[in-house]
Order: sequence, then structure tokens, then C-alpha cells
Amino acid sequence: MIDHSTSVTATYNPWPVIGLFMVILFFVCGDRDAVADDLKEPKSKILWPNGAPGGGEPKMTAFLSTSDKANGTAVIVCPGGSYKTLAAYEGVPVAQWLNTFGVGGIVLEYRHSGVGFHHPAPLQDLQRAIRTVRARAKQWKIKQNRIGVLGFSAGGHLCSTAATHFDNGNPTSDDPVERVSCRPDFAILIYATTNLTDKYTHKGTRRGLLGDNPKHKLIELLSNDAHVTAETPPTFLVHSWDDEVVPVENSVLFYMALRKAKVPAEMHLFRKGGHGGSLKHNEWPPLAERWMRVQRLIPSGTVAYE
Repeated sequence: MIDHSTSVTATYNPWPVIGLFMVILFFVCGDRDAVADDLKEPKSKILWPNGAPGGGEPKMTAFLSTSDKANGTAVIVCPGGSYKTLAAYEGVPVAQWLNTFGVGGIVLEYRHSGVGFHHPAPLQDLQRAIRTVRARAKQWKIKQNRIGVLGFSAGGHLCSTAATHFDNGNPTSDDPVERVSCRPDFAILIYATTNLTDKYTHKGTRRGLLGDNPKHKLIELLSNDAHVTAETPPTFLVHSWDDEVVPVENSVLFYMALRKAKVPAEMHLFRKGGHGGSLKHNEWPPLAERWMRVQRLIPSGTVAYE
């Protein structure tokens, strides 16, 4: 037992040693600490630190699974709201549900007409979010080839747009984020608008995205069932027969286009359910989780959400 009143205290000062140890620790573990900070609690990140094209400040909030549950898969969640607002109940709760079985949930706050933006701003935001997650995959312990999108209603339209309109990145860009692909590796579309023609669209969604008098070329470009190819990622779809907001044909047409292109797809149509409801809309959450296991996006095991 040391008597701190003796000369030991006067002749031994531990702080230089402690200080040296802290400096070594900083250099050795600095990057891991940065990752730990990301994992501790959700953090919002501005998509374009130097300013988004056309203005505004879109951002995303990452809800990353804890290290003991994380399986390397991440999903960018796009709430609905007719491209006029963002439905809160289709955002954070969905990311938290994904966390229950080890998937990182990243909620996107994309620009929309409610804050003065039309096409192409929402698509630019989702593409940038996909690139950002892919560029930060190693730091966030995410697999670069297991980054998906999940959207509801208008957010589902946005996700179906990202699944049919993408590029491999610009290898000559000064911005490392812009060098990587914006193609999602899979898509989950819940009561989604996928077609903007008069016969099938939700006109409020089309108006929110394209304004009152959209050009026919834009309607065709963003009727995404017409742009499905063999490169479109595997897709999971849910809709209700009695949906009086977004006709069920939106999901049916997209599914048929996926089948024609030989893209793996799974669709669930319910007799009743209407529109909206997020996680409480019919029985889709455990079905989507099972589909992700079948696609080997997450390990096989017990379904977490029943």
C-alpha cells in the first residue's frame, strides 16, 4: 500500500506517461473511435456539404445496428407524402424495425414540392444517398453490394425510379462520393406509385413531382414499369386490392415488367388494406424480412417482427 503523503508523490508524476499513452491511442484507434461514434446513436448527415444542386439541404439519418447484430446490409428508407411532405411514421419507425434483425436503416429527408422542389431533386437526393452509403460502407461496416431502398407511396415511386434510372458513378470526379454507383442492390416497394400515366397514377403524386402541367416526355420517363431491364435489382412489392389512392395496377405492372426482364421479384396483394399504414399495413414486415433472407441479404434465422 502506497502512502501518498511520502516522497513517492513528489518523485513520481504519472501524467507524462498517461499523456504519451493517450497520444498513441489516438493514432492507433482514431478511425475505430470515429466508427464507434457513428454506431452510438443516429446521426443526421447533409448529403451535399458544399450545397445541393439547385439549393435546399437534403439529409439522411443513419440508424446503424449494434456490432453484435449488424449483418452488413443497409436500407435507405423513403417516406411517402405525395412529393409534398414526408410522412414521419414511414421513416424512423421503419429504420428501427430494420435494426431488429441487424439491418442498418437510413432515413432520407429528400427535397419535395412542399419545400419548393420538383423533379429531378428527389431522385438526385436518393442517388446521392446511395452513393454516400456505398462510399462509407467500410466505415459503417456495410457491404457495398447489399445496399437497398425501401419506399412507401410516393417514396416507393422514388425508389422505383432509383431502381430503373442509375449509373456507375463518375470515376474522374473530384468528389469521392460521386465516383461510386447509385444503383440499389434491391428494392422494397410498399403501396408504391410506379406509373405516372392518367390511367394508373395518383395524380397528387404526379403533381407534387412534376407540377401542374408536366411534359409528356417526363411522364413517360418516370413511368418506371416501362424502364425495367435485366439490370433492375431484385424487388419486393406489397399492395392492396382496395387501395383507392394508388391503384393496385402500379405494383402489378411493375411486377410484370420485372418478370419479363427475368428480375427476381416477389409480390403480395391483399384483398383489404387500403392505402398507408406503414408497418401496420397488412402483414408485409415479416414477409419482407423472409424475402431478404431468401435473397441472402441477411442470414437465415427466426423472423424478428411478427
